[in-house]
Amino acid sequence: MTHDTFTGVFPAMTTPFHDDESIDHDTLRNHAQRLEDAGVDGVVPVGTTGESATMTHDEHIEVVETVVDAVDDVPVIAGSGSNNTREALDLSRRSADAGADGLLLISPYYNRPQPEGMEHHFRQIADEVDLPQIVYNVPSRTGRNIAVETAVSLAEHDNVVGYKAASGDLNRINEVVERTREENFSVLSGDDALTLPVIAQGGTGCISVAANVEPERTVALVGAALENDFDRARELQYEMGDLFRTLFVESNPIPINEAMEIRGVHSSTMRSPLNPMTDENRERLREVLADLE
Repeated sequence: MTHDTFTGVFPAMTTPFHDDESIDHDTLRNHAQRLEDAGVDGVVPVGTTGESATMTHDEHIEVVETVVDAVDDVPVIAGSGSNNTREALDLSRRSADAGADGLLLISPYYNRPQPEGMEHHFRQIADEVDLPQIVYNVPSRTGRNIAVETAVSLAEHDNVVGYKAASGDLNRINEVVERTREENFSVLSGDDALTLPVIAQGGTGCISVAANVEPERTVALVGAALENDFDRARELQYEMGDLFRTLFVESNPIPINEAMEIRGVHSSTMRSPLNPMTDENRERLREVLADLE
């Protein structure tokens, strides 16, 4: 089965929590609907930004179910990766059963497999779960890059339709674009500050942290770039540049959760070991968001 590829803006959704750190499903539902109303092209719950690392598998699937139920016309791409292939398969199957339209699969972290082991990991999931899948390269969190050769090889699989690029290495990203451009394959920026150059090189959009708090502007930026209106895209990039930088002055998703509270979308409560933003950085973030209003 050949799937459509992904183009546009896909917010890496935050997960709202109550003060007792239980998941606030009502606010989560409202958040998903707010993003859809803003014109995003899909949503990505329970990734890094959604604090998947602190959730049980049951909670993980409950979040997917809530988001699937909340949106009407945009795909839900569930984070379902793990450093354990069996666990990733289980989460992927359960996400499919919960109604997810696609999967985002982080490369195995901590155990740092060789390229052969990494490719086998992704291929096994792609063979056994018939949903469009995006492989996610974020070496700052995993300790290992997905080799370009591995990404190119995986692009030949009908179910592997995308690559989330969060290495910060534009040469590597450009090579993946070049070598997969004949395939049914999307290269999506996983770093808001690099979305414009990634699209200029042939990327198809972004899986965005900033889109949680500024969805309309992110949609406008990506839309302009995809339409080759780079003058307008650059204006929006400069407009949001301070936000892109400030959202990563502390570990993601600490700043974006603070931003969501500042904007009144949901509480900044996170699960340990994440801690509240420092007063100094929170004030800086508040000023950046005020400048965008």
